[in-house]
Amino acid sequence: MNASSCWAFLLVIVSGFVPALGSSPSASETPARRGGVTLPLSKQHSGLFARRYDEDDVLGGTIGLGDSADFFYSVAVIVGDSTITLNLDTGSSDLWATSNDCQTPQCQQSGAERYDTKTFKPTGNTVNLRFGDSVTGTHAAGPVGRDIVTLAGLTMTDQPVAAINDTDNSAVSNGGSGILGLGFFGQSFVQAAAINAEFPSASGTDTFINETVHSGPIVSRLLLNDQIEEPLFAITLQRDKIDVSGNGQLTIGQLPAGVNNASITWVPVRLYRPEDGGLNPPSFAPNELYPLRWEIEFDAVFIDGKRLPDSTQQATGIKTPTLSALIDTGNSLLRGPADVVSNILNTVSPAFAADPTSQPFLPCNEGHNLTFQIGGRLFPVDPRDLISQAQKGDAEDCVAGNIVATDPPALGALFSWNLGDPFLKSNMVVFYYGNLTHPSADPPRIDLLSLVPENAEMLLDDAVDDAENDGGAFESEFVAHGLHTIQ
Repeated sequence: MNASSCWAFLLVIVSGFVPALGSSPSASETPARRGGVTLPLSKQHSGLFARRYDEDDVLGGTIGLGDSADFFYSVAVIVGDSTITLNLDTGSSDLWATSNDCQTPQCQQSGAERYDTKTFKPTGNTVNLRFGDSVTGTHAAGPVGRDIVTLAGLTMTDQPVAAINDTDNSAVSNGGSGILGLGFFGQSFVQAAAINAEFPSASGTDTFINETVHSGPIVSRLLLNDQIEEPLFAITLQRDKIDVSGNGQLTIGQLPAGVNNASITWVPVRLYRPEDGGLNPPSFAPNELYPLRWEIEFDAVFIDGKRLPDSTQQATGIKTPTLSALIDTGNSLLRGPADVVSNILNTVSPAFAADPTSQPFLPCNEGHNLTFQIGGRLFPVDPRDLISQAQKGDAEDCVAGNIVATDPPALGALFSWNLGDPFLKSNMVVFYYGNLTHPSADPPRIDLLSLVPENAEMLLDDAVDDAENDGGAFESEFVAHGLHTIQ
């Protein structure tokens, strides 16, 4: 996810004519409309991807999706002449990849293919992207340019990308080439850099919003250029450790097979006022409010059926906002207010309750139910996703290491929770963009469907029993899949 401190940079960008949503593509872009694409997930090991070619494979997806030790979920993207692995990140909006010019320890550690910049057309501007919070913050810096980008067989020409030559980001050190941001254009620093290079004297937000069709994040451009059927994508993440299960996939342009609107709970995405750090409205839509990220308000947090007191943590420099969460595939953990997280760990870990400076150890077979009430419904985190093995070969002692404290809300980042991969393994999430240029006409929303089985605690017990009978080794797997197109 992008760090909150960067929001001010997007508030004074360019002016001009607004395109209609779904306007005709330019002459250089002649897309064929697609029904949607679905990419199955497979597991990534140390940056090495198993590869299988099927007749149904499409360009951009022959490597497929994968996760690294249940932490990073990646997709193959063709940028210029390079097929590179980019980590999916709903907490940021930019597409960036390391080039051969990056010589940081993280770049040298990564075994992933670099972006060959021979097809890169520089704009003359650069970015310095910030990720994480005040404790885990990283950066990625480099020039911004344009290139041909293909994602799951869908191609955009002159797509703005950042060719990173300096980064300490864990997406790279864990074997990826960079990040594919799936967020809103209001959070795109690469878009801002590309537009500022083309329109250096522009002011306001008119041109910034108008030019999203030509310079926005790739999924936004696919929508505005009418290349996908519906303005949405859906993500489910498989479980590859503790108890192998689930069906991980990314679906773009339509709901996954077997899912319909009647079966899911939808909640509106938070729209940001300018005084809260959001975009100033353009002159052609002076009353519009725009989203910055995939952030939703929610009602309450429960642990083992008990509602937890609301956080007393104060926001930084602003009035404390309503309770909300960022839904973030780029975050491998659950992050929340320090006092609420401490309350949860006190409940689940006798060791932590006795000494808050100790690790939150607990018996592996002691399942706990962490639940978020969203839109009036309960969405639990599977107890198998709340814990991790404390030590290899030990199936008795685990640690509640998948939930940690994070920064309080601040200007441009009003959320107090960041719900990462453990939440997405327990819930199918549909990210609906709506009308990008005029959100009031079709507001953005997030749709949720719980995937946690009623017998999840029993499944945890079974997994622990199996591990104890196997020398303390929990089940894990590595599966490679092809990419299949839905017509």
